[in-house]
This record gives sequence, C-alpha cells and structure tokens, in this order.
Amino acid sequence: MTTPARTFARIALGSMLAFAGLSHLTVARDEFQAQVPDWVPTDKDTTVVASGVVEVALGSALLFVGRRRRLVGIVAALFFVAVLPGNISQWTHHRDGFGLNTDMKRFGRLFFQPLLVAWALWSTRAPRQSR
Repeated sequence: MTTPARTFARIALGSMLAFAGLSHLTVARDEFQAQVPDWVPTDKDTTVVASGVVEVALGSALLFVGRRRRLVGIVAALFFVAVLPGNISQWTHHRDGFGLNTDMKRFGRLFFQPLLVAWALWSTRAPRQSR
C-alpha cells in the first residue's frame, strides 16, 4: 500500500514525463535537439524522437502500472541518469534550449537530475512497515 503523498508524486511525475515525451515528438523537437551530445551515434532528430517515445511510455507506466510500480520507478530513475550526459553536453557546449541561455542556468539545471532520480524512486516505493 502506498501513501497519498507518494501517489500524488507518482502521478505528477508520470504526467510530466508523458507531457515532455509528447513535446519531444511535436512542439519542442528543436529545443530537445540542443541537448543531444555530438557523440551520440544517431542523428539528433532520431535521438529526440526515441527519447520522446521512451518518456511517453515511462510516463504512462507511472500513471497506469500497478503491480510493477517499483520496477517502473527504477527504470525511470535509470532513464534520468541516462539523459544526464545530454544535460552536461548542453552546458559544456553552451547550447541554448528551454530558456537555458546562460552557462549559469545550464549548470544549475544539472542539480535537478538527481532530484528526478530520487522522485522516481521515492514515489514508487511502498512505505516501510513498522514492526
């Protein structure tokens, strides 16, 4: 059994991931391409589309999967770790995107990635049972 706070956090994260994924596929495609590192072996658009599909899938899973909720949280956390190099690349290559038009803003954003990892893990974990 989960708590109302964890349920709210999971639904909020799932909704944000699904929205971000849809944005990858539609209105913000160019913005997301600024985050794709040059060393990624596929072209930037393919990478953005693929990550958008993954985000929609993860967001949907966070919203609708019940029995495997913990596994979905772990996969979402791993996804947030996997996209961190893109955020670092955006900062080190001085690429604007999503209003991140200064090095300070791009650097500051890096500190949100661990929070997303923690959010994914916390919101999908059952509270500890007291003995």
